[in-house]
Amino acid sequence: MRTIAVIARKGGSGKTTVAVHLAIAAQLADRRTVIADADPQKSASEALKPRDPDGPRVIETTGRKLFALQVEIQRSGADLMVIDTAAGLEESLGHAIVLADLSLLVVRPTFLDIAAAVQSLQVIRRLRRPAMVVLNQAPVARDGTEPPSVKRALEALKIMRAPVVPAIIRARSIYQSALEVGRSAQELTPGAPAAREIGDLWAFVDNMVFGKSAAWNAAPPDA
Repeated sequence: MRTIAVIARKGGSGKTTVAVHLAIAAQLADRRTVIADADPQKSASEALKPRDPDGPRVIETTGRKLFALQVEIQRSGADLMVIDTAAGLEESLGHAIVLADLSLLVVRPTFLDIAAAVQSLQVIRRLRRPAMVVLNQAPVARDGTEPPSVKRALEALKIMRAPVVPAIIRARSIYQSALEVGRSAQELTPGAPAAREIGDLWAFVDNMVFGKSAAWNAAPPDA
């Protein structure tokens, strides 16, 4: 079994939206998936209630209980555990990062999100665990040209030596409206841009944790 931690120090980054969409994408790809909802707001649990019994299964937990839960889920025969972490709680983030084969740091292309990412990257580097940044809620590119805010964010992350997932998640209302009915953008609008974005994100992550580019063999972000 593999474990992915979806993390963000800044509230409102869309962490849970990314975590739930990623877990559903894995489930649709026939990966037996469980979401460990370690966020006190329990948004992932609320979003997935209408799906039962379609999966992915969701279990409410805390950072301190993640290790025992990981062992339990592995014994159940699951392929993947996706941890939706508590935003801003360093101790909880630390528990998730240590257990994860790959941590995904969700960041919006804003000054405050980038500033908060610096602190998260420090924790990741101290723990020496594999991690990558997912750029989320980015404005849509026009005629193949990225908006200035996205260009600035990518440049800042490059300077910070933070590896970025090539699949950028754009600001699209379908992500929220899909979760309102317990579904993903892939399910409600197959073939649409949002569905392709999530499909690309999952394909990349799947290769990182299950494929030849296995993240546990990769170095953590540079110090």
